[in-house]
Amino acid sequence: MRRGGIVLRLYEIAGVFVVALLTWFGERAIMADDARPAGFRLATFSTDVTPPLGHSLLGGTTTPPPAHRIDDPLLARGFVLIGGEKPVVVVSIDWCEIRNDAYDRWREALAEAAGTTRERVLVTAIHQHDAPLADLEAQRILDASKLGGSIVDPAYHERSVQATVAALREGLKSARGVTHFGTGEAKAVRIASNRRYIGQNGLPKFDRSSMSGADAMKSQRDEGVVDPWLKTLSFWDGDTPLCALHVYAVHPMSNWGSGRVTADFPGAARLRMQDAHPEVFQIYASGCSGDTTAGKYNDGGQVAQRALQDRLFDAMSASWKSTKRQPLTRLDFRNSPFELPLRTTAGYSEADLKQQLESDDSKKRCLAALALSWRNRHAAKQPIDLPVLDFGSAAVALLPGETYVAFQLAAQRMRPNDFVIVMGYGESAPGFIPIEQAWKENDSNLSSWCWVDPGCDPIMTAALRKSLAP
Repeated sequence: MRRGGIVLRLYEIAGVFVVALLTWFGERAIMADDARPAGFRLATFSTDVTPPLGHSLLGGTTTPPPAHRIDDPLLARGFVLIGGEKPVVVVSIDWCEIRNDAYDRWREALAEAAGTTRERVLVTAIHQHDAPLADLEAQRILDASKLGGSIVDPAYHERSVQATVAALREGLKSARGVTHFGTGEAKAVRIASNRRYIGQNGLPKFDRSSMSGADAMKSQRDEGVVDPWLKTLSFWDGDTPLCALHVYAVHPMSNWGSGRVTADFPGAARLRMQDAHPEVFQIYASGCSGDTTAGKYNDGGQVAQRALQDRLFDAMSASWKSTKRQPLTRLDFRNSPFELPLRTTAGYSEADLKQQLESDDSKKRCLAALALSWRNRHAAKQPIDLPVLDFGSAAVALLPGETYVAFQLAAQRMRPNDFVIVMGYGESAPGFIPIEQAWKENDSNLSSWCWVDPGCDPIMTAALRKSLAP
């Protein structure tokens, strides 16, 4: 073969090699594109929603005096996940509760900022007691009575909403692509215990609060029904973690009632996680913990407070370390609105509540106003939303009020092969939402802060099953 022919043949071989190489890289690029669903992006946001000194705590309904000292800033921390039909928003707030039209105000304002609808905005309060409680209609009822009392300052409430809206809008400017979500879980040891426990006489008792005396801590041997698992849902851009949402079912108080505003041990554990993993935006939310407290392991002292913080941080750390990733390929949203029955027992009629509104006791007036606000909502036939974000093998549900932990455990049983996170303290207007057993056993916690009748259990269970149905 002539020299020119040899050179031509070498060029042909090289050309085939280059084409093959380009084809290989092209296939890898296509595979990479397949792993990154078009349009999935994540924005995170955080803002300070600390009340001013002198603001009422726990809605002015019980012993805490107005805020006279700020121990910790209270935060609203959340994310916007863009993809699927419309964006979804999840925000967890260091407040006690958000109810009725105040709850709708949060959802509507954040929905407008995120370009979505209000049912797709999942607002949850962590439920620290030395923190604000928001119900604008209840405040209007108090104001109209002209007898005094303060649940929430509407101007401060609106400033908090607007600050969170501004933070969300700013976060959207730096939204990141999301390729994967992660799931992790770990047992939280010696934190939660149920208000219900079995006494020495073999009968159930319900007097376990967030703080127990040393003798009570020793005598209350069983934890009762709890969900021991702290669960973490995370979002990733390839190998880069972006955000982690930790959820655990316990009343978030180690000590309260002093008028010192605090995010308490969940806020401290969240801050420690943020310091330990500065590249990952950390969010904490309370699970369904209407009947679970730290009472078995907490006497309200500083040693116990620190121990609760350490144990929660350890559980968050272990859950994060256990994370397993999988491609984010879908985001489904389902919502099942439902209505709950009004409380009909003595003292809860409209006439009874209006009489209590004229009481000399400002705490009774505030409670009556909250109850009347719920009645007004019920009369308007405005249902409660039960939203679920479904990622296929994982789902996030938001339940209303101080829902008992049995509903959280039931939700997990409805999807036994999937990773199910259940947050509580969404629309908090109903107060305690117990299982039917609690009524039958005369749960003493239902003597107040519960504005619903028996019969809620099957209604909410049906709505939960419908929203969780894959």
